[in-house]
Amino acid sequence: MSWSRRSGYVPQEIEPKWQKLWADRGVMKADDASTKPKFYDLVMYPYPSGDLTVGHARNYVMGDVIARMKRMQGFEVLHPFGWDAFGLPAENAAMKRGGIHPETWTLENIAKATRVTAQTATIVAAYEQIRRGRQPVEPEPEGSHAENFLRMLYGAEPDQLFVRAMDLALILHADHELNASTFAARVTAATLADMYSAMVSAIGALAGPLHGGANEQVMKMLQKIGEPSRVGAYVTETLQAHQKISGFGHRVYKTEDPRATHLRQMSKELGEHIGNLRWYEISRKLEEAVMQQKHLYANVDFYSASCYFTMGIPIDMFTPVFAVSRTAGWAAHVLEQYADNRLIRPRAEYLGEKDVAYVPIDRRVKAAS
Repeated sequence: MSWSRRSGYVPQEIEPKWQKLWADRGVMKADDASTKPKFYDLVMYPYPSGDLTVGHARNYVMGDVIARMKRMQGFEVLHPFGWDAFGLPAENAAMKRGGIHPETWTLENIAKATRVTAQTATIVAAYEQIRRGRQPVEPEPEGSHAENFLRMLYGAEPDQLFVRAMDLALILHADHELNASTFAARVTAATLADMYSAMVSAIGALAGPLHGGANEQVMKMLQKIGEPSRVGAYVTETLQAHQKISGFGHRVYKTEDPRATHLRQMSKELGEHIGNLRWYEISRKLEEAVMQQKHLYANVDFYSASCYFTMGIPIDMFTPVFAVSRTAGWAAHVLEQYADNRLIRPRAEYLGEKDVAYVPIDRRVKAAS
């Protein structure tokens, strides 16, 4: 097998195995290597003219999810475990029973990682279109992941600086060691649950306000401040009330978050590009005031807020956009966990009372009453 930036994983050495696997599933004839398979069952199978690129895989998956989202319009309730609605097949059970060779299982999970990265971006963009009363937008065959995501999110051709900003944000947010959501994904993967279950665990952790949603709170704070001239008073009032200022401090970094360095510059470029530096200027003054009074550095969420808002992304979409980026990192961690797996099972130390006499339940009820 080989890896390249252009083609991704190319399973050329085990092509006969894949032909048989897909033939058994009814995806293609075992003797017809030229038959193009259903993309949501096989993302990385070589085409007759060469191999299938990650870009092609992304766009085929995006197109399929769009079709499924369109069919679901008008339905108010989806079954919470209805993964087949998005073409997420439950394949791992057979693999765990030994029905598929471990090498093929690895390739299957790499294909799943590609699919879920594309599917997450597609679902977020389609949701934004549907809630605005518009039809989801089909992906274009060409263009980067960031460009297609913005096109589908806006329903129009994105500004190229916006594309560069989104590409930067997707890269900077993709992974950050064992944060809460990544750890949740790895704990789930360590049980040999499937890729999609691990992704759901990660999203559940991201839903908590102490992990996801920080940049949403930053933008609401910037709107509340309103003008650069009001920054000083806001910081003083907030700190005197012993309240936190969103977007500052980090569990890991005791110096400036290196991701914030790049997003600060991008926030300025975006403001200059649209002719409105208001949010950047408020952010800069706020950063300076917090550093002076609390000696806290801005984190990645602080400048991503003004970047996304300047690009016209709704505030309540900030966390879903974060998930669009972090899905790639989650998937990479899950693949790494599968490759060298051990059940993640921390111990707990009991710190309660000892040598407590047992009290029968009926006596406990009487005592409580």
